[in-house]
Amino acid sequence: MSTGVDTKATVGDISNDNNLNAARQQFARRGFCSFRHGMAFILQLCNFSICTQQMNLSITIPAMVNNTNPPFQPNASIEGPSTDSQHYWNETLKEFKAVAPVYDWNPEIQGIILSSLNYGSFLAPIPTGYVAGIFGTKYVVGAGLFISSVLTLFIPLAADVGVTLLIVLRVVQGIAQVMVLTGQYSIWVKWAPPLEKSQLTTIAGSGSMLGSFIILLVGGLLCQTIGWPYVFYIFGGIGCACCLLWFPFIYDDPMNHPFISTGEKTYIMCSLAQQDCSPGWSLPIKAMIKSLPLWAILVSYFCAYWLFYTIMAYTPTYISSVLEVNLTDSGILSALPFAVGCICIILGGLLADFLLSRKILRLIIIRKLFTAIGVLFPSIILVSLTWVRSSHSVTMTFLVLSSATSSFLEAGALVNFLDIAPRYTGFLKGLLQVFAHIAGAISPTVAGFFISQDSEFGWRNVFLLSAAINIPGLAFYLIFGCADVQDWAKEQMFTHL
Repeated sequence: MSTGVDTKATVGDISNDNNLNAARQQFARRGFCSFRHGMAFILQLCNFSICTQQMNLSITIPAMVNNTNPPFQPNASIEGPSTDSQHYWNETLKEFKAVAPVYDWNPEIQGIILSSLNYGSFLAPIPTGYVAGIFGTKYVVGAGLFISSVLTLFIPLAADVGVTLLIVLRVVQGIAQVMVLTGQYSIWVKWAPPLEKSQLTTIAGSGSMLGSFIILLVGGLLCQTIGWPYVFYIFGGIGCACCLLWFPFIYDDPMNHPFISTGEKTYIMCSLAQQDCSPGWSLPIKAMIKSLPLWAILVSYFCAYWLFYTIMAYTPTYISSVLEVNLTDSGILSALPFAVGCICIILGGLLADFLLSRKILRLIIIRKLFTAIGVLFPSIILVSLTWVRSSHSVTMTFLVLSSATSSFLEAGALVNFLDIAPRYTGFLKGLLQVFAHIAGAISPTVAGFFISQDSEFGWRNVFLLSAAINIPGLAFYLIFGCADVQDWAKEQMFTHL
């Protein structure tokens, strides 16, 4: 791995080239044909694979259990689905049992199995991000992707052996997935020109939405036709195939990449010439704790993922119980908001970089504007769902609009940590993931409590609480958010050798 001194020396030599401006214009125009955009699409595919591996057990567990009641549905106090829907469910379970084994797991065991993926997630993000920032993203993320994909292939076998082995496998798989989700952001410190940072990160991040869309769309169909084990075989195999793209084509530094053109390498290095990209070997913990811009991002992560995990966990339940549709239609309708969200994440990143490159808005204004859109509009839309639940089309329109507008957060506060401390990208992403996992552990539980306690106003209370958390978080970010590199994130100069 090249040092910061070597990199700066190289950039200094390149910056004296008379053809510098021409090279920058040429490779800025190439857009999606550049190698850095190709890397973003590879990362998109990796995030797609990880997301499908995270959700596959949630999709298949109704087919895996010897039970006529779908797990984690609202209890009897909630307005349930129609008799036709219950009949459809029973008939579906009969088809499941015909093509794959089932297990006598009670709801408590099912809850432990589903939650086990997160047991190691609270401890893994910070060390993973720190290690990726120092020793390189390629092998940390690549190893995590490979381990998670291989373990996905063994889930059917582990389920046959016993619950204990399945839980242990899921814990290890969760840690491996954190390696991918946390470590990948370190790669953009040396690959993303400042004017393309939003679009590259959002292209890569949109893979999660795409994965949610696909697994919701086809997961139930695969269980019903060829059996639930093939859900793990197919999506685990896709992850292994991604490794064949990752290791040959992904490098931590464009200076060492064997395939990138000299012109694009010059453009990237010169674009980053004024930015200290060398990883920090020591962490300014006290300065981080006192940094209000960093706390603004941490609060934004917690608030954003509170809403995200609620929507992720309960969109199928909301559609099936409130709209009273059968399971096949529920899967398709649940997938629709995620499909739109995937597209809007990419468009949001492109728009942010367009506004920045044309100098229409300053970077901090872009971050705050996109964050405001991503918080205010979904909050208003979701709170309004209570009054439109009688109309299926309006309800689905509101859910799609909520997903579309919330995607603007990806080019707002959620990418802001790359602006304020590029030297500590890996560590900070790990820290932010901890806040996201905390929100993810709390919000579905709280939502389930509200829904189970009040059949008429439960959903309204869920959305009101989300708005009550997100809007103060937005105010905090608008006041203290910043896009300048912080003093504690700048390279320290030492007088001794």
